[in-house]
Amino acid sequence: MTADAALQLRRLLHAIPKLSDGKAHSVDEVARVARTDRNTVLRDLFSLTERLHEPGGFVPGLQVYIDSGQQGVRIANARHFRRPMGLTLGELSALQLGLAMLRTERTPSECATIDRARDRLRKAVARLPTDEWRAATRHAELGAGGEQSHLSIIRDCIRKPRKARIKYRTASAEESRVRVICPYGLIASRGAWYLVAHADDRDAVRIFRFDRIEEVKQLTSTFDAPEPFAIGSVVHDGRVFRADHTESLRVRYSPVVARWIAEREQVTLDADGSVTVEYPLADVEWAIRHVLQYGADAEVLAPEAVRTAVIDRLRGIVAGSARGATA
Repeated sequence: MTADAALQLRRLLHAIPKLSDGKAHSVDEVARVARTDRNTVLRDLFSLTERLHEPGGFVPGLQVYIDSGQQGVRIANARHFRRPMGLTLGELSALQLGLAMLRTERTPSECATIDRARDRLRKAVARLPTDEWRAATRHAELGAGGEQSHLSIIRDCIRKPRKARIKYRTASAEESRVRVICPYGLIASRGAWYLVAHADDRDAVRIFRFDRIEEVKQLTSTFDAPEPFAIGSVVHDGRVFRADHTESLRVRYSPVVARWIAEREQVTLDADGSVTVEYPLADVEWAIRHVLQYGADAEVLAPEAVRTAVIDRLRGIVAGSARGATA
């Protein structure tokens, strides 16, 4: 990483968590938070949307809206920047080992800072649950935040068992919804936590991504979990997935982005440099968003209903652009 790139990353990481509330902020305010000038912060924000060195969709989404006069900016879908850092037991152990090795190479004046970091790690590990039923979901939080308390409440609901009321926002929703659930279990998959629960409003088992749960309250109502219910049955090829009717989405990615996709999905490239991946499909809207973020470099092969839906969405976008141009 060049010095200029490192400084840009530092500015963005300083500004985004403070401005990721979904509200509009003036560009001058963003510049003050990032501790730079107006033109520099605009270049930084535009660099987030261009992604010249990564195919679209490979990096987790971050939505940056800049008005036409470049006076206001709104950052959305960035709650992951506001979460405290969550680490597994293995990652904590690796950090402890790395700090111990680093300490042998540093001067005595630098060792005090390293020792404080090692002490924080030791305290984090000491707080980890040791009972066997939690062994698969052990993790530690290295910062203050509400998510840890949410996890404790949900675990208590699972153990009793008790229903819970959650405030939850899906990836595509503008506003959160309050839902009553019967929590069955927690799963860690691909770096994220998921809650498997029966949703009363749908009368069906649903998957809730834990970092999208904004509020949790334990209720007095109890429930009976279905027997037997295997939490592992909702994991398919390393993904957490649940649908009442299982269907597959097949997407072909062009050689332009295929290398990244093949690495992420752990599949082999085709002879022409492209790659075809099959995903479990539960939500057509998810499929449309997934394919469109790659533009012309992704093609839906099946099912035909999703292929048609993508075409219809593209026609709608073109028609909307044409109306805006003539207005």
